Amino acid sequence: MAICKNLIEKKMIQSELELEADLVQQLTTLGYEKVKVTNADELRINLKQQLEIHNNITLSDREFSTILNHLDKGNVFQKAKTLRDKFQLTRDDNSSCYIEFLNTRHWCQNQYQVTHQVSIKGKYKNRYDVTLLINGLPLVQIELKRRGMELKEAFNQINRYQRHSFWSENGLFQYVQLFVISNGVNTKYFANNRRQDFKQTFYWADKDNNLITKLDEFANCFLEKCHLSKMISQYIVLHESDKIPMVLRPYQYYAVEAIINRVKKTNKNGYIWHTTGSGKTLTSFKTAQILTSLPQVHKVIFVVDRADLDYQTTREFNFFSDGCVDGTNNTKALVKQLIGDNQLIVTTIQKLNTAINKTRYESILKELKDQPVVFIFDECHRSQFGTTHKKIKQFFSNAQMFGFTGTPIFKDNAIGNEHGKRTTKDLFDECLHKYVITNAISDENVLKFSIEYWGKLKRKDGSLIDEKVPALNIKEFYDNPERIDSIVDWIINHHNRKTHNKKFSAIMCVSSVDALITYYETFKAKQQQGLHDLRVITIFTPGVNESDRDADGLIGDPDFEIQADNSHSRDKLESFVTDYNQLYQTQHSVKDSKAFYTYYKDIAKRIKERDKVNFQDKDRVDILLVVNMYLTGFDAKKVNTLYVDKNLKYHGLIQAYSRTNRILGELKSQGNIVCFRNLKPNTDKAIALFSDPNARETIFIEPYKKYVTDSNKIITELKTIANDSDAVNQLVSEDDKLNFVKTFRKLIRSLNIQKSFTEFSWQDLNLKEQEFEDYKSKYLDIYDSRNSNESGTSILEEVDFELELIQRDDINVSYILKLLKELQNNPKSDYQNNKQGILEILNKETQLRSKRELIEKFINHYLPKMKPNLSLETEFIAYWKQEKEKATFQLCQDENMEIKALQAMINHYNFSEKEPLRDTVFAALKEKPKVLQRKKIYKRVVSKIKELIETFEDDIVNYDQKIL
Repeated sequence: MAICKNLIEKKMIQSELELEADLVQQLTTLGYEKVKVTNADELRINLKQQLEIHNNITLSDREFSTILNHLDKGNVFQKAKTLRDKFQLTRDDNSSCYIEFLNTRHWCQNQYQVTHQVSIKGKYKNRYDVTLLINGLPLVQIELKRRGMELKEAFNQINRYQRHSFWSENGLFQYVQLFVISNGVNTKYFANNRRQDFKQTFYWADKDNNLITKLDEFANCFLEKCHLSKMISQYIVLHESDKIPMVLRPYQYYAVEAIINRVKKTNKNGYIWHTTGSGKTLTSFKTAQILTSLPQVHKVIFVVDRADLDYQTTREFNFFSDGCVDGTNNTKALVKQLIGDNQLIVTTIQKLNTAINKTRYESILKELKDQPVVFIFDECHRSQFGTTHKKIKQFFSNAQMFGFTGTPIFKDNAIGNEHGKRTTKDLFDECLHKYVITNAISDENVLKFSIEYWGKLKRKDGSLIDEKVPALNIKEFYDNPERIDSIVDWIINHHNRKTHNKKFSAIMCVSSVDALITYYETFKAKQQQGLHDLRVITIFTPGVNESDRDADGLIGDPDFEIQADNSHSRDKLESFVTDYNQLYQTQHSVKDSKAFYTYYKDIAKRIKERDKVNFQDKDRVDILLVVNMYLTGFDAKKVNTLYVDKNLKYHGLIQAYSRTNRILGELKSQGNIVCFRNLKPNTDKAIALFSDPNARETIFIEPYKKYVTDSNKIITELKTIANDSDAVNQLVSEDDKLNFVKTFRKLIRSLNIQKSFTEFSWQDLNLKEQEFEDYKSKYLDIYDSRNSNESGTSILEEVDFELELIQRDDINVSYILKLLKELQNNPKSDYQNNKQGILEILNKETQLRSKRELIEKFINHYLPKMKPNLSLETEFIAYWKQEKEKATFQLCQDENMEIKALQAMINHYNFSEKEPLRDTVFAALKEKPKVLQRKKIYKRVVSKIKELIETFEDDIVNYDQKIL
């Protein structure tokens, strides 16, 4: 049996090598020169030769050393800029010349090579699969896995290489622009950005959105020399705000190419139909950026239809390229930009309309009328159907117009006006590229929806409020305070389930300002009664939309103009803003339009930036209560739930639902829609209009019972591997442990979706909750032990344990201290059992396991001696600080380190989440280690630093601040 097993394993390894060999051979037929580069020295020698060829120059060793020093500077983002710039080299004879690393203008005119099995030694010695060299620099790295392996394992392996070795040997592998991962059957690509999740990796596709997943087919179209160079040169965007490279997805690429070709070859218009959430801002930015570089284009004017999108789009464009857009604050500023040197202008359609209609601007703008100007209209399904659009076309006689929309206007969803029912095609002519919601969901670029309809709600006495739509589709019924009270109770009871214990935010849209006021005051009253601790905020324009204006089911334009009135709703809004200021320690008002808009932007920022690494929980919003605002054009990854008590249909419905379906990690598995009206017929019509009448299975997640069945199948598989949690201890080999980890991971993925349903019950599963918790402890034991292999080659290191799916924020340090307080106040009531229960919780929760020993020490040695009048929280924090000081001092003693240098490394890690560099660690040591000892010492010190942070600071810092 052992011989057979070895043969099978050998064949499996060989299959991966065969895949690699076949790919290298295929690339040579595509024009890549096969070279033997297997280590860092050979990489540098080859780089020198290729730079000499590309720049038609001969470099001395000193000159090449100067270039290497230049290339060695900066992080991945800075190196991406270095790659695209030229370097002024002072030569040995004191003359100077410019060295080009990549020809981005004529992207096919570069030198292409392929090598494989390059070994680079950093923290560990890593061997990379297939490397594509352009002008000698490794710009594309391909990692392969045998058939049947999850692509995510290859993704994790690349992340491991980034931690272990890409930064070493002059950091040349930090010049990689694109990673490709494949198991032969499935192939994806992504930009060199360590912060992105596996869900932000992409399949390539053809123009009709047919996925190209097989490695050989992907290589033929994507890795073809000219196409690959074009992707690197033209279609990677350097995001200035986040300091990361971003690469366009295939549909974005085809959309930009379609518009560029339209401008180059014709004077016709066109529009892009890309579903909401698919990244239209990035697509439109890249379109505008390339258009401004074309000699035949005088200006590019990006037009939005509301002040909030003017602010948002200008901000996001400047994120992509700092300072590229000078936002127009008023019409006078816009006119100045139109006649000035600004090649790219972002403005609102209202300001543009004023500029071309005011007689005082007529002579100033006269010279611009016949210039080749390109207009790009964002969200062109909205305000492009009045006289303004016609006037713009009449004024700019030589203009081309292109629209972007996720929900075009067709005859079915057109609203009549004095011009009749005009469609997107009527205004913009041909649809140049289409990428609908079914495409985006199938490609995993947006999430599916989970929709629950709650037409029947209970009164306080338990009787049903029977809603029969459309018979009771009247304002009096819907705005009934008793009905709203029941809905608020439902939300309070289920909000944590929908948002993973408030890890995500929700938007609630209602039919009118009157209804909104009732909802807000109901939430507030119940909070004051201690029935919930949800952070509910709101914004609306007072006075202008007092009545129910959602009769047509579409989303109206928010009005940012605050009138000087004494309306009831104005007074209410001011009091709600006061609540906001008290909650977040801000000083907003709604005294005028400017102040109102500042308040609006603060809400947008608070919700949009919740996914940032440094976001503080004190700034969290749980529910944003609105009528129309934020329901279109507002992208926030941390919004996963929409509560709907408002009539919606067609593009208004799709736009609103799509606030919830942005991709963000494994925990956010779907967008949750909870309808308190019978919107099912309207939902079905909207799906049919904007995708396919039979697309329900693609767009909506499966019913609850389907996930019950799936989970029970996985449970059967799990018990076959280990019949109970104790049996996990008998899994000796890494392969057996890996099998258990992958199966349990499938179970927690399934449960992650299943638990979002309001009908979830452990009784539906063939596994008791306690059994799950016991298995989870063993799963975490394997996670804790995965780094014990000194060689650093454990296959478990490549597995993503997806701990976020089993981490419970409600079981944290605060929770444990509450239990300890109960233990302190009631020492006689079954003390030992209660104490043991606390210790079991500590062992099962991912974020508390590292703290178990210290908390147990506090329970055993400090708690029994504490006087009843002492604050347990204060004593615990003092104890914690004392233990941290001891551990820090002990680490310095054990490793002979300077304590200030250690503290600096801890602070840097907390801020950047990056391990300290080798030189930083060695500089902190009082005695410099010998060369042969450095690798082992570095690994040990970094491991101890991370362990100290995980133990003493993770989940404690915020609690400490709250207490103090």
